[in-house]
Amino acid sequence: MTDCIFYGGKGGVGKTTCAAATAISLADAGIETLVVSTDPAHSLSDSLEVDLGPRPAELVGFEDELEGSLWAVEIDADTRKERYERIATALAADLRSAGISLSDEEVERIFASGAPAGSDELAALDLLVEYVDEGDWDVVVFDTAPTGHTLRLFDMPEVMGLAIETTRSLRGQVRRIGTAAKSAMFGPMSMIGASKNDSDDLADFQGRLERARELLGDQETTEFRVVAIPERMAIAESERLVEQLREGGIAVKSLVVNQVFEDPTDDCSRCQSRHTRHKERVEEIRDTFPDLEILTLPERDGEVQGLEAVRSIADRLSSEHSRPIDV
Repeated sequence: MTDCIFYGGKGGVGKTTCAAATAISLADAGIETLVVSTDPAHSLSDSLEVDLGPRPAELVGFEDELEGSLWAVEIDADTRKERYERIATALAADLRSAGISLSDEEVERIFASGAPAGSDELAALDLLVEYVDEGDWDVVVFDTAPTGHTLRLFDMPEVMGLAIETTRSLRGQVRRIGTAAKSAMFGPMSMIGASKNDSDDLADFQGRLERARELLGDQETTEFRVVAIPERMAIAESERLVEQLREGGIAVKSLVVNQVFEDPTDDCSRCQSRHTRHKERVEEIRDTFPDLEILTLPERDGEVQGLEAVRSIADRLSSEHSRPIDV
């Protein structure tokens, strides 16, 4: 069974670094790992210093450095856009069969401005199911978009479920009207050339969303890890995120406090003051989240890029808890 680890939090707190570091740590332990960026503003390729595309690819050159294989992908919603276009086309065909005109040009116009709203989240859910149910990885690590996008990702199966159920009901009614009209006009001849769609796009899509919701809510295999920085606004946002995720049945077990100022020099009063403030914030986080494992990462000069730099973060994140469940 494939385990899933999600990293999320406020923008700019270091989610990508944590996701990449965890993936490297797992691969170092001989675990077949895929790390996925669902953030439209991808930075995973920069963190790992490799070129990534919309299809999972094994990181060439890393295999000699790791015990297991490490794969990575940056989800592009356009790679799943055709799925939504097929659904719209199928609906348009049913409407036409009932005498309601909707031309191919009008269907195309729906997508003229790019992928529809919510496509990033829908594509991420669709691919979550594919990676877990059809992939060969032991663990899939997700680097999610900032908090708002992440919450939409987890809410999407429930929100879309009702909409799709309603659409399928209307679609069935339209089909019956169209079939009755053709039968009344042409009799038995109306069935000539008719074919049954063996794979209902809407039913299949709804099934995949339901499966995604099942995976997200499976507390035995799926875990969400919050990333924050030692600032009050970030702490408050993290508190809201944890509360909303738990209300949705998502397991949240740890929180990473990134960019903590450590080891101030004795002759720098400003450094000492900053160190004290960060130490107080970390303690505030421990008091705010007494049931979470709190891990800290040091503040660093510049970006964390490349295998060795990210691996140094992995060493700090390594603990019994940071291993995947049941692996």
